[in-house]
Amino acid sequence: MLPIHEQFYSFQGEGAHAGRAAYFIRTFGCPVHCPWCDSAGTWHPDYIPDKVERLAVDTLVAEVAKTKAEFVVVTGGEPAIHDLAPLVDALHKIGRAVHLETSGAFAIKGDFEWITLSPKRWKLPLAENIARADEFKIIVDQDGAIPEYVKVIGKTTKPVWLHPEWSRHSDVVTLDAITEWVKAEGSPYRAGWQMHKHYAADSKDARSAPAVPLGGDSEKGF
Repeated sequence: MLPIHEQFYSFQGEGAHAGRAAYFIRTFGCPVHCPWCDSAGTWHPDYIPDKVERLAVDTLVAEVAKTKAEFVVVTGGEPAIHDLAPLVDALHKIGRAVHLETSGAFAIKGDFEWITLSPKRWKLPLAENIARADEFKIIVDQDGAIPEYVKVIGKTTKPVWLHPEWSRHSDVVTLDAITEWVKAEGSPYRAGWQMHKHYAADSKDARSAPAVPLGGDSEKGF
């Protein structure tokens, strides 16, 4: 059984697999507590739902099987706080690749086809997970965030996506910082975007949890 915040069928809006049909399973719980979390309902006391479903692996897999999703994205919260190996194995049995989106701060259990690691300063990633990642996603939430996280990741040839934290997605300073870094450094850095938000793609599935107020207010903690 896994605590599930939401599950829905959409498309991947970020990274190397953007635009591809994907089924999302978002687990509940996260000890990292990013103050601008896109999924505050997975951990923030003001937004935790009255009831958190605990679902069997077979139940989750049955829902995936109803779709034409090219792969399944397991995300959170922080999904790696859970033992994901049984879920991954069961999804493989129905022929679905499984991707993981993680901060990398906890040991990863499961044989994933793709791992997106997004380092967070509140709990830094394990070296073993940095080595295992297929791509990186840096959230540009403040001045100096890019070099801060580049130092954490270290030298790599794997794609490093630079995403504006969403409350800053129209902030010229943030966008210019990303643009100038990509122009100055070239590969492996790439400008990133949350394409699914412009399509409102996730909300087309009624099982997707409603958005909560965000804003990166450190005094409020969300």
